[in-house]
Amino acid sequence: MYRRRLYFIVLFCGLAAAACVVRLVFLQLVHGDNYRESMVKMRILPPVRLPTVRGSILDRNGRILAVDRPVFWLHINYRLSCLLDERFRRANILLAVEKGTSPEEAERRFGAKYADDISRLNEIIGKCAEFMGCPVEEAVERVHAINNRIWRSREFYAWSDNCRDSTLREQYRYVPQSKAIKEFEERFDAAERIKLAGKSDRLEMYDPQPLFKLDDEQVARAGREFIDIKEIEILTESTRDYPFGSAACQIIGWVGRPGPENERLLAGDKYMKYMDNEVLGKSGVEKVCEAILRGRGGEITYDKSNNVVDHIEAQFGGDVRLSLDIELQQRIETLLSNADLNPHADKCIGAVVLDVATGDVLAMVSTPVYDLNTVGQNYRKLASDSDGRPFLNKALAEHYPPGSTVKPILLAAALEEHKLRAGEIISCPSQKAPRGWPNCPILLNHGVGHDIRQDEGISNTARNAIRYSCNVFFSHVANRLAPKGFQRRCFEFGYGHRILPGPFGTHRFAEGLEEGKNRFLPEAGGYLSSGRPRGSVMEVDDLGPLRRGDLKQFGVGQHNFRVTVLQVANAAAVIARGGIYKSPRLFLNDSDPSNSEQADLGISKDTLAVVRDGMRAVVTETYGTGVEAFEGADLDQRDVKVFGKTGSTQISVNAWFMGFAEDSAQRAISFALVIEGGQSGSQDAAPLGRKIIEFCNEAGYIGRRSE
Repeated sequence: MYRRRLYFIVLFCGLAAAACVVRLVFLQLVHGDNYRESMVKMRILPPVRLPTVRGSILDRNGRILAVDRPVFWLHINYRLSCLLDERFRRANILLAVEKGTSPEEAERRFGAKYADDISRLNEIIGKCAEFMGCPVEEAVERVHAINNRIWRSREFYAWSDNCRDSTLREQYRYVPQSKAIKEFEERFDAAERIKLAGKSDRLEMYDPQPLFKLDDEQVARAGREFIDIKEIEILTESTRDYPFGSAACQIIGWVGRPGPENERLLAGDKYMKYMDNEVLGKSGVEKVCEAILRGRGGEITYDKSNNVVDHIEAQFGGDVRLSLDIELQQRIETLLSNADLNPHADKCIGAVVLDVATGDVLAMVSTPVYDLNTVGQNYRKLASDSDGRPFLNKALAEHYPPGSTVKPILLAAALEEHKLRAGEIISCPSQKAPRGWPNCPILLNHGVGHDIRQDEGISNTARNAIRYSCNVFFSHVANRLAPKGFQRRCFEFGYGHRILPGPFGTHRFAEGLEEGKNRFLPEAGGYLSSGRPRGSVMEVDDLGPLRRGDLKQFGVGQHNFRVTVLQVANAAAVIARGGIYKSPRLFLNDSDPSNSEQADLGISKDTLAVVRDGMRAVVTETYGTGVEAFEGADLDQRDVKVFGKTGSTQISVNAWFMGFAEDSAQRAISFALVIEGGQSGSQDAAPLGRKIIEFCNEAGYIGRRSE
């Protein structure tokens, strides 16, 4: 009997063991991979996002205009810095009183709870002041600045939590913090606001806050001083550096932190979407080329033993190369901004220089300027400067009546339309023009007309009318043209529409960022009609009507005629190029080195010869409106031949000088310059134009350099 029981027990144990083996095999073969994967996952830490590295902006010669540089910062945690904030202390006491604690007891408990931390905070502030070489008061102010910024966030969140019926939510997609806090202050008294803000705690508030920027020596010392203090960290950040300061500031633009309005920008790619501590372009090329410059973040994953489990490399952003010569740009900016060099330095000025052969924008200057490295700190002051309008690019995004600078284009149009013969004389008598017709400056200033020059053998023909800028001549010439014909000819020269291509060549206007191919610098198209055009102007038919009665004023660049400085410089380049239109080029694309948009306007050599002859006489012959500015210049000795045209406007008082310069090696540059409030193109603008031409010669773009 015992033997039977023993057999039974052995059999039972055998079956149980077999069942365990079968189960073990089943788990190993069927669920083993899943089990091992789950065990590994338990040991893997959350992935760490690797930041993007923004691409650089370069000039035509490879000089760096904008670049990301690593900067070390000493950071403090708000858990410690808030102890220096009286509002934090009051919030804790008020909330304790609300729960039934007496004010005295709440005060005592707060002091006892945080006494050691407050002492440690004061010690940290003292050490910071010592190795940063600054007063303790400055270190305290920096801590206060952190506390103020985060307290405003607390108030905003308190508004969000307690003002859910606010109409601001209907008015704004993203409610501005300032408006939310203003309503918060209107709804609650001071004590209640402090309590509600004290309750509005968010984890993001306890991210490390930058306190001091450190150099290499300070990094090492800070590491030793604060090695055991968990609330103090030394972190590296990428900062945007602009080595040339204010040079080309309106073109290059600046970067800033993403706002709520940028939440959806590039959100489809988790490695490109923006993190709170990253930046994006806010203006200029930084904004236009955001998708190129942005780069792509990476990711690294560790297990609990600090082994790398997965690593996705970050991809550097692409570089953007501009056609600008930053040193030439800087020289021109200094000339126009320095009162010792320019008596009109207090005025807003726009200037453009183009390489005629390629259409490359060598310089595009707008004054006043500002330093890109400090624009964040000075933004409010700069934005409120309604007189200087420093953020507005006067050479590209502002438009002006062209005045007499349109006369070479009008002359070419009239000759080509056979509405004028080159040697034809149009009388300019010494009497006031009929009502509605413009008078000549010579009549307004000296009481005589250009007919008086006939005694010296100077007839009022086309080339002479350009030479001394006869309004009577050109108003009558314009009146001979059909309004549509006048518009078409000016449109072909680049007036009345945007002409600057974007990074990928097209100047068709669109919105968005997805492909990075459809953003453009702010550019004014100007007006070439009696009223403002409706919608974007792509073709001449989009301009809107030009009344025949307005032609006589359009012929001298007045009335509703508006152009940009870039358009004027580009029109001068068309003449210098022999009637070939090319779009100006700011973005250099190595994959497409040629200018993609050009057209032969079909202007005859005879017409171009008359126009060039008149523009040459402007700066070389007696009574030429620009001759005085070029007296004593040795440009001819440097193999530089100048062709110019001055202009002055009265409706909007401005002074112009435009033209081109060429040498015997077939090299040429074109230029245009406008001075807001300038009284005379001859006296105010032409002397500055001469200096710009000399700068181009010294930079090697034209002629021989002087010995």
